[in-house]
Amino acid sequence: MQLRDAIEEAIRRWDALERSRGEAPVIDFDCAPPDDKPHPFDNRFAALDELERLRTEADTQQQLVLRTHLDAHIAYLSALIGQQLPLDDYVSITQGCIPRGWTPDYIEQRAHIAKEALASLGISWDEHTQENLHSMSEQLPAADVAPAIADYADKFEPTVRQLVDTTTEFTLTIEDVKVDAYWSYWLDGAGHDARLRINRNKASFSHVDAYRFALHEVLGHALQYSSLTTQTEANNVEWPRILAVHCPRQILFEGMAQVLPRIASPEDNLVAARTKIDHLMSLVRGQIHILINKGAMAADCRDLAHLQVPWWTNEDIAGELYDRSRNPQFRSYLWSYPAGIDWFVQLIEADHATLAEVLRAAYKRPLTPSELHKLWPTGPTIGGNQ
Repeated sequence: MQLRDAIEEAIRRWDALERSRGEAPVIDFDCAPPDDKPHPFDNRFAALDELERLRTEADTQQQLVLRTHLDAHIAYLSALIGQQLPLDDYVSITQGCIPRGWTPDYIEQRAHIAKEALASLGISWDEHTQENLHSMSEQLPAADVAPAIADYADKFEPTVRQLVDTTTEFTLTIEDVKVDAYWSYWLDGAGHDARLRINRNKASFSHVDAYRFALHEVLGHALQYSSLTTQTEANNVEWPRILAVHCPRQILFEGMAQVLPRIASPEDNLVAARTKIDHLMSLVRGQIHILINKGAMAADCRDLAHLQVPWWTNEDIAGELYDRSRNPQFRSYLWSYPAGIDWFVQLIEADHATLAEVLRAAYKRPLTPSELHKLWPTGPTIGGNQ
């Protein structure tokens, strides 16, 4: 796999360049970390030229899998340099699906489902919904958050391992950070070692939050990535062993991780309600993601978001609009959340046999949207029903 290895070396060198500049890393998780520290490219154009050369070689060798991921890296690197592709092209190349979005009728249907779930808990749909929902679960002191996440991960690890059919072991380090970013928790790492960072500026600390992120980050991402590492150690895989959030496997990773808490605790009404609300909010975020990138007025996007999610603040919405239109990484990556959760929620509702097959396959190979479609050919189009 000389070409695959050359591509990985180039991506690691590009990642080293970005880190040396104090920019966001390129690599989210490395399933085949090298012994030697990579030497960074001199500049972004040097990295781009090398990736373009490797793409030509992938074409010559008819290596479609490698070409697909090179296209995603090239599109993202070009965006970092300043190129502004139309949203449909950019997301299609990087996330592997066209950002069609969802019809107003479908979003309203999912809003009705979310409202019914809240009503069953005695919570109304208004500007206080999120605050009242959080009060349904005991809040945790900051010092107890990391131990609580670890405890929930330990408790549900046998359940998840049985669902996904893996015996891979991994180590987890939990760190507290304060970062001005949208995320509450972020997991990265290499090989069988994962790091979970808890963003004290954003994270809420309740028992149900600790459970959900233990399933999402630890038993979703960390166990999955370590399982993929095991596959690379046992087999000479044809897919690139570097995971990056701007590549077309992220819809699988984020979609599955968002619904895994519901799958592991199907009788928990609070967890089910939180997943249904997350689904709706992701659809609304996807809606404004498309609108702001296609020239809609910011105030119109704000008004639409307020109408559909009344507890969002102006600051919340402004941050969403900026990230989804001006940040090259998030303009691609954040689309994986609505596209991923919608496909997996519909799969949970429709086909338990296929869900079981997808869960097992996802811990053996990082699946693209086209590969997910092959597992469920009668399922919805990934990326929207417009």
